[in-house]
Amino acid sequence: MEKKISRRDLFTITGAAGLGALLSRNGLSIAEADEAALPKVPRRVLGKTGQQIPILLMGGAMDFDQVFDPKLAEAMRFGVNYFDTADCYAGGTSETAIGNFVSRANKRKDVWITTKSDHHEPEGMASVLETSLKKLKTPQVDLFFMHMLNQSKYLSAEMGKKSEEFKKSGKIRFFGFSCHDSNVVDLLNKASTLPWIDAIMFRYNFRQYGNVELNKAMDACHKAGIGLIAMKTQGSAVVTDTKIKLFESQKFTRPQAILKSVWADERISAAVSHMDTLDKLKENIAAAMNKTTLAQAEFEALEQYAQSTKHTYCAGCQHICNAAAPAGVQIGTTLRYLMYHDTYNEPEKAKRLFSELPVEARRIAGVDFTEAAKVCPNGIDIPTHMQRAAKVLA
Repeated sequence: MEKKISRRDLFTITGAAGLGALLSRNGLSIAEADEAALPKVPRRVLGKTGQQIPILLMGGAMDFDQVFDPKLAEAMRFGVNYFDTADCYAGGTSETAIGNFVSRANKRKDVWITTKSDHHEPEGMASVLETSLKKLKTPQVDLFFMHMLNQSKYLSAEMGKKSEEFKKSGKIRFFGFSCHDSNVVDLLNKASTLPWIDAIMFRYNFRQYGNVELNKAMDACHKAGIGLIAMKTQGSAVVTDTKIKLFESQKFTRPQAILKSVWADERISAAVSHMDTLDKLKENIAAAMNKTTLAQAEFEALEQYAQSTKHTYCAGCQHICNAAAPAGVQIGTTLRYLMYHDTYNEPEKAKRLFSELPVEARRIAGVDFTEAAKVCPNGIDIPTHMQRAAKVLA
């Protein structure tokens, strides 16, 4: 069983001076110190909401303990009190676990809850919201998102009206959407013209820092007061290539450095992270609390790492490769599940998600993906990875 963040962990996180100030009362151990005296991760304002949230957010796309999850408790001890969930996460159990935790801890006033709906039509969203509120055991969520939005048509006047109804009813405080497909730029640009979008969670990582159009869209949203939250910040590859020169830093691990690079962008209010172990939570909290900024050499090292691993990274533009493959095949989605298997070390989750794809999407053994590989912007070896996916995910 994983332990709470220890005295040694706190020494690493805060440094000797910080730890000494923390334990100013003689003889107190970490366990005995007042929770309020523990160091907390920094906070930033989430756009025009005017609300301060931690720069590190607890991602909820995982299996939590349904009774009382220790990761949620430990996150809160250090100010990571923003829980991000969705109606579909962990087969629908993420919301119930968070609801049970908040209820048992009697911490609703101290927790920010964001949940999302896979349905993007106004009435469908209304139905999902009612169910989510019951599962979360709360009359109100702080932020309600259209989940994985990939079509701008859903950013309609009807949805704007419905979002205002949600707010007036007291069932939500703020409204927005999440997105990570190839049309992120288009969605951000449209959102910047809509007064009813309060926040957006979107794919943003070191592989995109030089994207001129994305930066313009982010500028437009930032100017409009839309709170920007980064997701999929690690830019994980499909498979680990032992021949690739890894990112190196004397001060931070690669995941820490990547988070630090995201936080260096003042347009970004926070980064949501998949912290499915206490060790990952400790590492990310340490990165958030460490006031040392990345050196220019480290930013350059990340850029070099991005270029050297480009051929292993699926950018989510599967409309390009799918058009050159048999009907029904979902190359980008399959590669994402393969990434869960290879990089996230979540084989069972990867297999479960793959099994839930339509039959035609799983019929990939023996399919010729040569043409799909030719049109991939990143030059991914699609045939090799897809055939491997057919073996390891089936």
